[in-house]
Amino acid sequence: MSRLRKLIAELCPDGVEFLTLEDILSIKNGRDYKSFPAGDIPVYGSGGIMTYINTAMYDKPSVLIPRKGSLDKLYYVDSPFWNVDTIFYTEINSDKVIPKYVYYWLTGQHLERLNKAGGVPSLTQSVLNKVIVPVPPLPVQSEIVQILDHFAELTTQLQAQLTLELTARRKQYEYYRDKLLTFDVLGGGGGASDVIWRTLGEIADIGTGSSNTNEGLDEGLYPFFVRSQEPRRKNEYEFDETAIITAGDGVGVGKVFHYVEGKYALHQRAYRIHINTPDVFPKYYFLYMQAMFLPYIQKNMFQGSVASIRRPMLNEFPVPIPPLSVQQHIVAILDRFDALCNDLTSGLPAEIAARQRQYEYYRDKLLTFKELTA
Repeated sequence: MSRLRKLIAELCPDGVEFLTLEDILSIKNGRDYKSFPAGDIPVYGSGGIMTYINTAMYDKPSVLIPRKGSLDKLYYVDSPFWNVDTIFYTEINSDKVIPKYVYYWLTGQHLERLNKAGGVPSLTQSVLNKVIVPVPPLPVQSEIVQILDHFAELTTQLQAQLTLELTARRKQYEYYRDKLLTFDVLGGGGGASDVIWRTLGEIADIGTGSSNTNEGLDEGLYPFFVRSQEPRRKNEYEFDETAIITAGDGVGVGKVFHYVEGKYALHQRAYRIHINTPDVFPKYYFLYMQAMFLPYIQKNMFQGSVASIRRPMLNEFPVPIPPLSVQQHIVAILDRFDALCNDLTSGLPAEIAARQRQYEYYRDKLLTFKELTA
């Protein structure tokens, strides 16, 4: 018999008492923090830590429950903190319940379903006060907290390990990509005598789109490339071609690239690069631009209030052109390497989601009790 089952058999074999939240804790409102100097005390809002000040509102373990906004995000805090009025804090009666037990139980209750207001999702103290909580004896609560803490730690460790592996693979991919696309006597793509150098303006049509960001849709017939890594959608297209897309200004300058084949729409401050010579394999140029364009553009881009690319910078970007067979060989090698990274990239969220579902299943099982009857 597991320790938890043994404790339940010994301490509450006939069931446990069910109480309302107001029986075990007091729900308190947050307050404004802006009159306090900066410090090391975290200030919580419904989205998490907002800033740090030098004053604490409360210094005992507490569960923070969003009052507005992200109602599914609860926080357990066991050090001094402050919170604003978009999130409640709780003064918990530790003679009846362990604060971390309350946190684990509430995270499984989908409190957003209690939202009774229209517009911005919100909760009230009166609604929360009537939420029913099973309250087993403190030793049972303690054992449940230890089990769930351990499970949560394992989940965090798995996520960290997978993220480190993904980061290592990406760095390895970039290393070999850059080696393959460095053309000199020692370069991986071929000797210097095999390579012809041209400017981008000599081998490509370059232009911008005509669409505005506010024309984007969450769903639509065609991809709509803006100036970020995530394209949007539109029901109309502007181009039907194979092209490389890069941001013309903003934080994505020299970093945001897309490779597209077919119909698409384009933001008016994003550039399309359509290779117009049979001597250059478009995917090869896409990979070369990913590797070499950022250092080039950092030396040459216009530094105003917003970093931006001017058309001549693109026109004059130097491009090495090895034989087509070499270009295709480079693409094949890097596509295989990229597939290995993508396998892990797609598997990472799936693995974490599966572990999260497993955790939630066991959490809900551990926190399901028979109610004690009179």
